[in-house]
Order: sequence, then C-alpha cells, then structure tokens
Amino acid sequence: MPDAKDIDVMIRVAEAADFEALADLMTQLGYETRAAEMQMRMEAIRADKHYATFVAVSKGKVCGMVGTFTCYSYEHNSPSGRILALVVSEKMRGRGIGHALIAAAEKDLAQKNIRRVAVNTRFERKDAHEFYENVGYRRNGFRFVKELPLPAD
Repeated sequence: MPDAKDIDVMIRVAEAADFEALADLMTQLGYETRAAEMQMRMEAIRADKHYATFVAVSKGKVCGMVGTFTCYSYEHNSPSGRILALVVSEKMRGRGIGHALIAAAEKDLAQKNIRRVAVNTRFERKDAHEFYENVGYRRNGFRFVKELPLPAD
C-alpha cells in the first residue's frame, strides 16, 4: 500500500469551503447529498464538540473525509469513539488515503483519551470490511436499523 504522503496528500480539519466536495463524497458513498444539505449538516456537526471531521486534500482538492463522534455509553466507564463516515474519492482509492484518514482520526481520538473506537459498515461493502480489518478493527456484532414513521399531527 503506498503511503498517502508519497502522493502529496495533506490531512486537515474540514472547513466551511468543503461543503460541496463533502456532498460529492457522500454521494459517492451512496448517500445522495446536495451541497446545501451538506452545509446544513456540517454547520450542526461543527458546532458540536463531540464531532470531528478531517479531509484529505491533494493538489488543492478534497479527495476524502473521515468523521468521528465521541460519547459515553451504558456499557463502559470511559467514553468511546465512533467512525461515522469514511470515504475516499473513487479516482483516488488504493493510494493510502483511507489509511491516512484513519490515522488522523485515531490520533485525534487518542488525544481526547479515547481508547475504544467502533465503526459500522454495510454488509455489501466487502472492500470496506477488508480495509477495516487490515487497519486493526475486528468484527464483533451486527447493527440493526429501523426507520420510524413521522408522528401524526
């Protein structure tokens, strides 16, 4: 696996100017997102100290992102971290950018005294499963999801 620094990639905190690029990345991840929607989401996320968003930039363009969240749980005495999103631009995959983003997220979490990190990924994303196992994550359960109806007036 090439090292991301070998292809001139910088990891930095996401900025307001990144909304459009982040919307494109979310769409590539399978979540159709307009720039205005991403702006709305990121304004709320950036205002909450429990979230952190990092982007990978190559040749002045955002080519990847990772977003994390920290919280307390009912199961553990210390807070945990969650990787909520990780995506690398389709054109830039396989170049070590995902590894660099994970490293940046884990460094940030460790600096916050987080020692346990979890990530969810869909069943059909076999490449993602392999990637996470290659960077040290292990399978330990299933996630169940249910969409709730809007309350009636």
